[in-house]
Amino acid sequence: MRRTKTIKRTLTPVVSSRSLLGMGTILALLITAPLAQAESPGYSGARPPVHPELASYEPQSELSGQLTIAGSETMQPMLAKLGAAFTRQHPQVNFTIEALGSTQGIREFALGLSLQRRGDKSRDGHGGGGAADLLASSRPLSPEELKVFVSHHGNEPLEFPIAMDAVTVYVNTQNPIPGLTLEQLDAVFGSTRKRGYPSDITSWGQLGLAGGWEKTEIHTYGRNNTSGTREFFIKAVLKGGELKEGIREQSGTASEILAIARDPNGIGYAGTGYRTSFVHIVPVAEQAGRPYVMPTVDTVADGTYPLNRSLYLYVKKGAKDKFDPAVLEFLKFANSREGQQTVVQAGFFPLTSAMVARNLTQLSSRSITASVVPAKH
Repeated sequence: MRRTKTIKRTLTPVVSSRSLLGMGTILALLITAPLAQAESPGYSGARPPVHPELASYEPQSELSGQLTIAGSETMQPMLAKLGAAFTRQHPQVNFTIEALGSTQGIREFALGLSLQRRGDKSRDGHGGGGAADLLASSRPLSPEELKVFVSHHGNEPLEFPIAMDAVTVYVNTQNPIPGLTLEQLDAVFGSTRKRGYPSDITSWGQLGLAGGWEKTEIHTYGRNNTSGTREFFIKAVLKGGELKEGIREQSGTASEILAIARDPNGIGYAGTGYRTSFVHIVPVAEQAGRPYVMPTVDTVADGTYPLNRSLYLYVKKGAKDKFDPAVLEFLKFANSREGQQTVVQAGFFPLTSAMVARNLTQLSSRSITASVVPAKH
């Protein structure tokens, strides 16, 4: 059974052993390619701006206890930074992240399965061996998943986007591909080709590369079936079609990026927050004849990058339930100027002002007020 460590009064949030493995993989990248310099993830040049009208975070309570977030592996680096910044404001809170993958996290969240006692699948209960306080997901819950949640909890969870992201296509830095269409990506990764590309694509020459690339086999990489990024890619690129057999599926994003960095023939997809100079980002076009688009703060916000998405936190809460104070304060922090600046520092894109406004409306509604102890000033 996977261990979850928790350290009291720490300024650095604790992550599970799986997350630590991902961090070790990133370190391996740095060691194996010492001359490369990491790029600012998801954009070039200056970091994307946080909306200037976002309010600063003002702690409204003295907090203590446990706050556990489980789910998306893609979101783990961002959540670690948010947790570190949050616990500087609230050092009595023990912050834990379980990077299960979105799909596995959604299942356990919907069923109310215990984190610490996952082996015997004990049921809901806040604190101790209870279920996670927040679900992190790199995709929205499906109608079927919402039905399962409602059948166990009596109501739908509250949904809060906390960042924007782009599922990004990566190749090795030696690869000169100038861009790809969604139809081509479907033919590279999918067996059913629902976007209508006329033939299967298995070599780089079929995508127009010359100079020795004509007969070079394409090596495809992706995420395993616990990943929300994988589910998003199947829906957005393959139109719900079938992935090919033989894709080199990885349990984590960092290990996928490392594999592509080591394989000149490799291509894969992952969240943009893991962008480094060890791999090359491929611009994507909606269809043939349309311009190739890079994921930037503008193209993600306005939807011109075809594979943009939101990253979510979900809360279990009935209409008459009080919000747990630590959960409420963390969500307020994530939607503050400081929280969104932390999102950017982690390599993701900030929310639009309209998205923050919708989140704050949910948090301030009378139906989800929480009892808190006023902060000392």
